[in-house]
Formats: sequence, C-alpha cells, structure tokens
Amino acid sequence: MLVIPAIDLKDGQCVRLKQGRMDDATTYGDDPVAMAARWVEAGARRLHLVDLNGAFEGAPVNGEAVTAIARAYPDLPIQIGGGIRSAATIEHYLEAGVSYVIIGTKAVKEPTFVGEMCRAFPGHVIVGLDARDGFVATDGWAEVSTVKATELAKRFADDGVSSIVYTDIARDGMMQGVNVQATAELAREGGLPVIASGGVTDLEDLRALARVADDGILGAITGRAIYEGSLDVAEAQRLCDALSHKGS
Repeated sequence: MLVIPAIDLKDGQCVRLKQGRMDDATTYGDDPVAMAARWVEAGARRLHLVDLNGAFEGAPVNGEAVTAIARAYPDLPIQIGGGIRSAATIEHYLEAGVSYVIIGTKAVKEPTFVGEMCRAFPGHVIVGLDARDGFVATDGWAEVSTVKATELAKRFADDGVSSIVYTDIARDGMMQGVNVQATAELAREGGLPVIASGGVTDLEDLRALARVADDGILGAITGRAIYEGSLDVAEAQRLCDALSHKGS
C-alpha cells in the first residue's frame, strides 16, 4: 500500500483546503518543486498533485508547477487532478511527464468521455470520485449528485480505468480519520483498485486501511496530516510495507 503525499496548488502555492472550500485555505509553501523534493526524500513512491484553481476554472491553471515537478522527478509516478476535461489537457500532462491524469467532474457529467480517454491513453486514466454519504459530488464539491459512487465505479471498470481516487468529502482536511468502510466497499463492489483520500491523519488510519487492503486498496493520499506533523511520510510508508509483508 502506497502512502501518497498530496500537493495542492492554488495560485502557484502549496495549500490545503478544508472540505474543498477555496476561502478556507492554509498555505504551506510557495515552491512546489521544493515541496515535492521534501516528500520524495522522505521515501514517497508517488505524488498526488491537485490544480485547485483548475478544478474551479475547468482548465489547467497551475500547469507550470506540475510540469516543473514532473521534469524534476522523471522516474516518479505522478498523478494530477483538477480541471482535466479535454483530450488536449491529458496529452499535455502526459507529454510533460505526468504518469496519471485524474478525471473528476467530467467523469460524472459525461461518463462516455472516460471510455474515450482510456482508449486514447491506455493505462494513464484515474477517475476521482468525491462523495458525501455515498453520493458523488462535482464542481469542486459544490454540487452533490444522485449517483452512487459504487455504481459509477462499476461502469468505469469496464472502460479500462486504472484506479479510483475516492474522497470522503465530510472528512477531507478535517483530520478526523479515514472512512475505511466506504473505501473498502467501493473497492469490493466497484472492481477497481482504490486510492483512499480524505481524513488520513495518523498511523492508525493506515493500519485500518491495511486491514482491508486485500479488498483492493492501492494506497492512501495524505495532505494536512503530513504538513502539520501528525503523520511522518517515511514512517508511514515503512509501516505499510511491513504490514503488506506480514499479510502476504
């Protein structure tokens, strides 16, 4: 199970939001490449980047910072989300050296787009499902749909999506622990590897996820916890490695 540090980009700076609110941002640094270096040196094997402005604008805004990180670490798998709503954007990011693009809002509103992109860029598409009480939210979490996350995941499994990033909105940035039950249920019912996001606060959260890793939990994204010190990236990855060896 991977511990995946999140670098959320807003106006070129590294920030964290509470429950997706742009007006509730904490800034942690103004050098995204230096922030990436910090997590790579701590042993991160993948990075999760989010273009927050892009998520609201519907097109990349912090693309330069993303490209700079990808060029600095050409061998590191990087996944990027936020404002990815066209084939041209996906192509641009993949050419820049990003490994995976995360389709969020557009996946919910135009599910056929996901299948098209999986055929055009096989192995590079992740779908981001953000849910409140099991129902998918879109547009920077401003809208909650009537679509269940598990139903959507099943559809995308047939399209060839590589994995799902699943965020429980109610817990994101709130340091309240991860929703293990909902995450495991999505992995079991959806038939795709799931990366947990939202509320990963300490080693106990990772232990809880590791207990259900065999259901299809690929990793856990963590943001506020590693910036505020309640979780150490190196220690967290060591724990996950030890637990996976123990379980195998």
